[in-house]
Amino acid sequence: MIKCIRRVQFCAGHRVWKHENKCAHLHGHNYVALLHATAPQLDALGRIVDFSYLKESIGAWIESHWDHGFILYEKDTEGIEALQRIAGQRLYLMQENPTAENMAAHLLHVVAPRELRGTEVQVVKVELWETENCYAEASL
Repeated sequence: MIKCIRRVQFCAGHRVWKHENKCAHLHGHNYVALLHATAPQLDALGRIVDFSYLKESIGAWIESHWDHGFILYEKDTEGIEALQRIAGQRLYLMQENPTAENMAAHLLHVVAPRELRGTEVQVVKVELWETENCYAEASL
């Protein structure tokens, strides 16, 4: 299998609802997402897809929904209420707790298929780095 990998960086805040330690507090990260893409065959130029296409599709989604915003679990009413008091605050609600694992899975199973619809390109793995030392991986 041949893959191409696009790196997308973004800054976002979150909190892990009901976490047993300091991640229960609102805090932020300088995230790095590595998007591993493949296709049934290479295009006429010998590529899976132009790297800029991944940036313009999935990267643009990340920029408009997650970058410089907060990502919270939809059941985290306390966090939601606190952030809604801030005028203009970007807030993205997830159906799962916004752990690195769940965020990687969301990009893989929800965002990438929607943003790449109509192409033969498929994201088969997402690595989501929360810090230089910690990342989660979701794969098909």
